[in-house]
Amino acid sequence: MSIENSANNIEVTVYQWSELSKAAEIASSKAYAPYSNFKVGAAALTADNEIVQGCNVENASYGLTVCAERNCIANGVISNQSNKKIKFTALVIYTAQKKLTPPCGACRQVISEFFSKNALIRAVNHLNEHQQWTVEQLLPDAFTPHCLLNKTE
Repeated sequence: MSIENSANNIEVTVYQWSELSKAAEIASSKAYAPYSNFKVGAAALTADNEIVQGCNVENASYGLTVCAERNCIANGVISNQSNKKIKFTALVIYTAQKKLTPPCGACRQVISEFFSKNALIRAVNHLNEHQQWTVEQLLPDAFTPHCLLNKTE
């Protein structure tokens, strides 16, 4: 179970990281990447402890390619059963390459929309190596819904 400790840091169990990593790896196998052959999978943990997945989907018009992270978040939005905005606590990005891959700029912006600034984002690879960041580390001073809600202050 994901919980927040007194310092407002998100805690994810070893078991949850393992399950997220497996789900992200499976998602990467479904990636549509005929142009780059760079297959990426993502898996996110919702605040309700559900895991949702996404993979990158390329397009011949390269600018229309959608990353695994954004497809994962969209999948979570679509499968959300409540009337409330979905919230996520952790995200794993999987690639089968030595170099660990952080989210691109567009994904960082979308992540900041649905994850708290202290939510955990982890890149993993086929060698079981990982690197981890908070959302705030990936995108300090993010433009979030809070910016719009307080636009007159």
